[in-house]
Amino acid sequence: MCTPCLGGKKSSTVKEIHGNTNQYKIKLNMKIAFKMKLKPGFEAEYKKRHDEIWPELATLLKENGISDYSIFLDEETNNLFAVQQQRGSSSQDLGSTQIVQKWWAYMADIMETNEDNSPKTFPLEMVFHLA
Repeated sequence: MCTPCLGGKKSSTVKEIHGNTNQYKIKLNMKIAFKMKLKPGFEAEYKKRHDEIWPELATLLKENGISDYSIFLDEETNNLFAVQQQRGSSSQDLGSTQIVQKWWAYMADIMETNEDNSPKTFPLEMVFHLA
């Protein structure tokens, strides 16, 4: 499976103190982008399914450091452009969880997918950023 975070750029680091051990865990805070492909004719259905995202899936993403997650549609090409802020995991790294596998199966009929129903993803390299 393609890992979109390969195209991500490190934007900052956060140090967290764990208990009284004085040990630090560094988590990278990155903005990443990747593209996916929607099958023709499923634009409204794709939006509907995401408007009704399962609460347990949204919670899983947030608990794993994924935030500020948006997906845009290029209607001329049916390319989906996703961008997310992540601290630790990419949304695509959660594919071993039951809820993500269930979501992938739910979305497989309207997207180009791999054999395991995961969406075919292609990392995008950041070429410009204005902070």
